[in-house]
Amino acid sequence: MKKILWIAALCVAVTAIACSSSKKSGAARDGDFVTVRDGKFYIGDSVYRFVGTNFWYGPILASEGRGGDRARLSRELDLLQENGVNNLRILVGGDGDEGLASHISPVLQTAPGVYNDTLLAGLDYLMAELERRDMKAVLYLNNAWEWSGGYSAYLQWAGKGKAPIPSVDGWPAYMDYVRQFVTCDSAKQLSYDHVRNIVSRVNSVTGKPYVESPAIMAWQVANEPRAFADDSVQKRAFADWIRTTAKIIKEIDPNHLVSTGSEGKHGCEQDIELWEEIHNYPEIDYGIIHLWPYNWSWVGKETLISGVDSACIKAVEYITPHSEMMKRARKPLVLEEFGYPRDSMSFASGSPTEGRDKFYEYVFSLVERGDLIDGCNFWGWGGYAEPDHVVWVAGDEYTCDPAQEEQGLNSVFAKDNKTLAIISRIARNISTK
Repeated sequence: MKKILWIAALCVAVTAIACSSSKKSGAARDGDFVTVRDGKFYIGDSVYRFVGTNFWYGPILASEGRGGDRARLSRELDLLQENGVNNLRILVGGDGDEGLASHISPVLQTAPGVYNDTLLAGLDYLMAELERRDMKAVLYLNNAWEWSGGYSAYLQWAGKGKAPIPSVDGWPAYMDYVRQFVTCDSAKQLSYDHVRNIVSRVNSVTGKPYVESPAIMAWQVANEPRAFADDSVQKRAFADWIRTTAKIIKEIDPNHLVSTGSEGKHGCEQDIELWEEIHNYPEIDYGIIHLWPYNWSWVGKETLISGVDSACIKAVEYITPHSEMMKRARKPLVLEEFGYPRDSMSFASGSPTEGRDKFYEYVFSLVERGDLIDGCNFWGWGGYAEPDHVVWVAGDEYTCDPAQEEQGLNSVFAKDNKTLAIISRIARNISTK
């Protein structure tokens, strides 16, 4: 009798363990998630490196409301996959008032915790499509810049007065305003609430929690987060906010990676030791940097072609110390934003891109080598869009250039055959190694 009871108890225990394991893994297997081991990305037992792109407007395109175009979305994803691009950096919505100058429209979060359900359904649809296609996404949850809200929206909601608009009030006024964010507890709390709402979401298309989605490579704290002031109190508050946000994500979702969205030392008031500290936090899984040769005055309007060799040298000089820091931390490094204008500062799709192509090819070769960076996302994907205006107007097709920038200046379009050939060749070389 005792033996029978013991066997019965053992069967119950085995069943409980199996159910627990099944519940933990959900529909996705552990091998479907991107992980970090010994300073490299892995999917299962295979090293993962990638040439990806920025596609911030994907959830809007995937929606059935204003701005939505699922037929275009399907064509865009088809073309990206045809060229070996399977990693997309995507914004989880805009925040703030509708109709603001130089701002995303439609807006996802129109008031604290008040969401446009049509856009959330668009995000769900996009993620379901990426799962079906075995593509990966990095989802960023905030923004230091005005074009999607973020810092400025949370501060306005927290009672800090009307947020300045850079195109109207100037950049100094804007940056002076948003420097309050990292020291404003009520604004930060609103951002934490948004993080919790999104990371804990259940996908309405697949029926699965986002924490089980194999399409998510990483959650990201913000796009280009900054302290916006070079003093110890401000920088300490900035670092603490980054870590607190990362901890909240990890508590909800232990399956996926977490990253910062940082520009590198350029986004840490030129304090590379601050960047290193933040990226050494155990809650942060890999390093992030951005590169903008024109915006950072490495090249000018007249030297977009003649100055590209110099821009490549400066790029390596910028990347190298960040790479060395991540090697010491045994974490990968991703160059997740880099852009380069079209020749002669043109905006039209299909217009010459000699300087850009040379810079792209050089950056992609660094991923192929694998000794400095482990992946990259170029800025950005314009695909089949045909901009109607130089600066985006509500109703125009989306490119990856934000509303405050010339539409097409930094975007890669379907007509950019030479650029696509470079992307495709390097992406396929990486995938076969």
